[in-house]
Amino acid sequence: MSTRTRTLRRVAGLALAATLLLPVTAVAGGRGDGHGGRPSHSHSHSQSHHDARDRRDDDVTMIGHRGASGYRPEHTLAAYALAIRQCADYIEPDLVATKDGVLVARHENEIGGTTDVADHPEFADRRTTKVIDGAEVTGWFTEDFTLAELRTLRAKERIPETRPQNTRFDGRYRVPTLDEVLDLARESRTCDGRPVGVYPETKHPTYFDSVGLSLEEPLVAALRDHGLDHRRAPVYVQSFETANLRQLDRMTRVRLVQLVAATGAPYDLVAAGDERTYADLVTPAGLREVARYADGVGLEKNLMIPREEDDTLGEPTTVIRDAHRAGLEVHGWTFRRENQFLPAELRSSADPNGIGDLAAEIRVFLDAGMDGFFTDNPDIGAAAARDFERDRAGHHDAGKHDAGKHDAGKHDAGHRHEAAGG
Repeated sequence: MSTRTRTLRRVAGLALAATLLLPVTAVAGGRGDGHGGRPSHSHSHSQSHHDARDRRDDDVTMIGHRGASGYRPEHTLAAYALAIRQCADYIEPDLVATKDGVLVARHENEIGGTTDVADHPEFADRRTTKVIDGAEVTGWFTEDFTLAELRTLRAKERIPETRPQNTRFDGRYRVPTLDEVLDLARESRTCDGRPVGVYPETKHPTYFDSVGLSLEEPLVAALRDHGLDHRRAPVYVQSFETANLRQLDRMTRVRLVQLVAATGAPYDLVAAGDERTYADLVTPAGLREVARYADGVGLEKNLMIPREEDDTLGEPTTVIRDAHRAGLEVHGWTFRRENQFLPAELRSSADPNGIGDLAAEIRVFLDAGMDGFFTDNPDIGAAAARDFERDRAGHHDAGKHDAGKHDAGKHDAGHRHEAAGG
């Protein structure tokens, strides 16, 4: 059966289940040194790879992408808190550095699109043009602001044309530090009572190294300060670059994830004159190499299930299977509810910002073997994951029942054999 056919036969009611999902208030907890149900592997640069399938359970890992960014301005404590209430297992802060070396959560170091900095005349002269990862970018940059200065700004919705409902929160929230995000996670619990995990991404590490604001050391120091630098901590650290993950593999025992885009190449390789691309990283040999320093891969959706010419879902590639064979977990990105982000058969209308059937899309990727996913809409993601896990448990129980009938049959056959004098 084709992926498209399976998609169109998804269980009715997933979207309704997501709508009816009740938020669960996070409760206070201890220091975040629990395992979160997913024990990680001890990192060592001499260790060839890690068996990511050796986990306590096979639960789907659901990550609130920049928080519940479909409902609140991304990378704010409000967005992270809502993601927790909507049953995210992990919250994801993208990390950049301030002028005084403090790690803060922003999608990019350019903050003109995510804060009200343009409305502050005292910072007008900070607007400039820089080259970030080989591309010219004009705006205001975190590395030109101290934390105290950054605290005078307020967050705003990054894509108001797509999420106009989020603009009512513009100006309410300040830019959070990594420490504040870790505090929120430590003081909260997931909907199933586990410690809330953190899934930080180091943004533009080669660039930040070039301006003397390395991201790795303060990140590891913060994890240690919060009791999270150990093999069973509910932490993944991710990056689109490779060299900093190799460096982190020698610095920390938390799980590491190599992010992989459908096009282009890791900028650290580009800067070093290395011709390898992201496509090279997801070959069987490339994945085995990734497994030497990482525990998982974060794959752009189209790498797992590409789109056909009519923008419907095609057939899955072998990348999930190949990653699992290399001992890597597979987390997909990014799952969003708006039509423009969905395959054609799951859109509700021609309106690019209309709400389509995100739950069905997530289910197709989980059926293909994806272990976890990033979503802007954790409520819908939680419903889809719950449905998938319930179906899988049902199949498992049915298999055990059939096996029991088989054993009973053997038992009856034995009695018959004995009665016949055998």
